[in-house]
Amino acid sequence: MSSIEASPDRAEKKALRKEHPSGWFYLTQHEAVPILVDALLDLPTNREFNKSEFADHAGVTRQTVGNYTDLLQEVELIEEVPNTAPQRYRVADSAVVRELHELNSALNNVGTEE
Repeated sequence: MSSIEASPDRAEKKALRKEHPSGWFYLTQHEAVPILVDALLDLPTNREFNKSEFADHAGVTRQTVGNYTDLLQEVELIEEVPNTAPQRYRVADSAVVRELHELNSALNNVGTEE
């Protein structure tokens, strides 16, 4: 079988990845999440915002932000600011945010080092 032909267990492997996703796949399996993460990369750690402000910054609707707020909190990209109404959030001071900035920096520097 050539490498271009589909292997018989390809669908099984794909299904297994979906059932047991890596952290990266879990985060990026939603179409709008990369846009939201990209927008977070523009903001300093601890920068506060509400859903409307973040939506405006990211160029998406408030509903889109609302759809993924729980996920962004779950993976420690944002956190709730206590005792705020309407609810405010901030860029989390977490290992995930630090590593995301490192990855972004490395990707931005590909091909620039001689």
